[in-house]
Amino acid sequence: MLNDQELAVLLRDLESDRVERKESASGRDDIKKAICAFANDLPDHRAPGVLFIGTRNDGSCANLLIDDKLLLLLSHMRDDGNILPIPSMTVQKRVIGGCELGVIEVLPSDFPSVRHNGRVWIRVGPRRAQASPEEERRLTEKRRAGLLSYDQQPVVGVTTEDLDLNYFQFQYLVAAVAPDVIKANDRSIDEQFSSLRFSGRDRTPNVAAVLVFGKDPQRWIPGSYVQFVRYAGTTLDAPIQDQDRISGILATVLDRLDQKLKANISIATNIVDSNQEIAQPDYPLPALQQLCRNATMHRSYEHTNAPVRVTWFSDRIEIYSPGGLFGQVRPENFGKGITDYRNPLLAEAMNVLGYVQRFGLGIPTVAKTLRENGNPPAAYEFQANGFLAIVRKQP
Repeated sequence: MLNDQELAVLLRDLESDRVERKESASGRDDIKKAICAFANDLPDHRAPGVLFIGTRNDGSCANLLIDDKLLLLLSHMRDDGNILPIPSMTVQKRVIGGCELGVIEVLPSDFPSVRHNGRVWIRVGPRRAQASPEEERRLTEKRRAGLLSYDQQPVVGVTTEDLDLNYFQFQYLVAAVAPDVIKANDRSIDEQFSSLRFSGRDRTPNVAAVLVFGKDPQRWIPGSYVQFVRYAGTTLDAPIQDQDRISGILATVLDRLDQKLKANISIATNIVDSNQEIAQPDYPLPALQQLCRNATMHRSYEHTNAPVRVTWFSDRIEIYSPGGLFGQVRPENFGKGITDYRNPLLAEAMNVLGYVQRFGLGIPTVAKTLRENGNPPAAYEFQANGFLAIVRKQP
């Protein structure tokens, strides 16, 4: 994090390509594009880019009120799903030369290209611009292979013949990249695939590519399915009512799992008066969806062939995800807006495909929907090699 002296130098440097100045936070899209550009770090400064909120273009103070509401607004720009992959940044109130400022420091991404609403933005001298195809290729070459997350590691033996490229081209690509950008770039499928980080320099597809587009994902990643079992009782020795091994590509697994959840939720109808009936499910579907999608997104696919498990008892549902808490997420801050991603490319794919609308809100959504439906709060068990969520039936 930069100190006050370093920030003051940057604030005065009107030609620096590491700085943008905004009088207010009203132009939110412009701020997000600037965050995207700094994260891409095309000049390869390997140093933070800084947005000063509350200053004019000439560096003079705009006397903007920098309060908690503004800082929270700026912080949420990181994980609202419009900038992918999620950038690493900090937001602070700082006083520089007697002027109160909102300061956003954006670290260079290890995994460019970073996109805002399907477009890659970069810094060209003191101005911001949309990246050309050549500039995007330069960003791709900057990736630090040694720092790649597991979902971006190549899968030995997999080629594009093992992937459904029609699904990539006509379903995923059009959702991930703006249509005019696709048309203007006129790239081959291989180049488009690589630009979205689903393959490396040698064009070998990675783990996320197999999970999202693979013709047979479980052949290469055996644990990438969901085991669903429903028991007619409260223990594992009770009779089995329903069971399924839900496999396929990511979208198929999530869609079939949604159908399974809907089919097993019981709905009671209460007649309030002669003109009104109230339907009351024993479990709210949005809470179960959030927990199951979190289990799929955040699980470990490395060094384990264990599946995600959804175990439905007569009094509760247990959702188990292989792999414990990751990165900066701890039991004490879990569910409080702190986010980190074991599988950042998979998380991005779930956002592009519409299974995640905003990052960091899954657990608060679970708490809210359970409370509104009358269920007890969810319980969470943090294990060394796994994570267990327990949801109890509505009384």
